[in-house]
Amino acid sequence: MTEHTAQLFAITTGSPEPIYRQLIEQVKRLAAAGVLAPGDTLPSVRDVAGALAVNPMTVSKAYNLLEMDGALERIRGQGMQVAQRKAGGRREREALLRPALERAAREARQLELDDHTILELFKQVLKEAK
Repeated sequence: MTEHTAQLFAITTGSPEPIYRQLIEQVKRLAAAGVLAPGDTLPSVRDVAGALAVNPMTVSKAYNLLEMDGALERIRGQGMQVAQRKAGGRREREALLRPALERAAREARQLELDDHTILELFKQVLKEAK
């Protein structure tokens, strides 16, 4: 499960966003995109913590907040599973992406980049992300 965990989650240690928030947003995005389907079991707290070299309490906090939010459900003896999702579709995925784009836009403005340069850079990043 550790190899799958390493592919499923990725953290940015130098990010101002706390690791538990990074995990939360990744689970939400993966579920919205259908990569994680309702009923899929997530890797254990121990597996995720080991694969990402983070404190297990950090992963536990992310899972608990996702459970409180209704994105995950705890199944006794099986761990955390992706909850049945509500209809959301494209708007839900756009809402999940928006905070990252807003952060990138603020950083681009702080660097005093013009709109054309920003958009061209984003297009390049999109191509590289395929």
